[in-house]
Amino acid sequence: MSDGGQGPVSGALAIDLEGELRRLRAEVEALRARAEAAEAAADHDVLTPALNRRGFMEALHRTLAYCRRHDVPAVLLYLDLDGFKGVNDALGHPAGDAALKRVAELMLANLRESDAVGRLGGDEFALLLLNAGADEGRDKARRLLEALNSDGFEWEGERVPLGGSFGVRAYAGQPDAETWLAEADAAMWVKKKGR
Repeated sequence: MSDGGQGPVSGALAIDLEGELRRLRAEVEALRARAEAAEAAADHDVLTPALNRRGFMEALHRTLAYCRRHDVPAVLLYLDLDGFKGVNDALGHPAGDAALKRVAELMLANLRESDAVGRLGGDEFALLLLNAGADEGRDKARRLLEALNSDGFEWEGERVPLGGSFGVRAYAGQPDAETWLAEADAAMWVKKKGR
């Protein structure tokens, strides 16, 4: 007599398939989470909590497109730390790393969620403020410089002040993100040479 495929062997097979499906779903979810983490890591600086150059440029491209489409103001700040080589030379590279982390943390703590902070390389950072113009950008740069100088970073129990030069460039219909970044960089160099 046939049991219509519902005997002990087919029942065990069905239970085994359900278990295998659960295992495979869990494995797919774990792989998805790893892929999302890898994607996020591709856009973030390995040392600081800021975006890396790639991630920041993506944010800059998106903001540029948004500003064009919705006629929204934005301002880009370009920071080059002053005397950073002296920190590395006098205190060592671990101290320099601590300084870079502190700079990124300070910037992130003083911006809105809609803004972006990126470490472009070495001791250069960029900040992107949406719904802000040149005056707000200059004011933000002034306040961040004051905080860098007064807060600095702590190394071996000592407070070490930091300084920097900011270039500020408001969105003014720049043709692309690279041009906008180059303009902010050039404004920073004008400030730095003027010191």
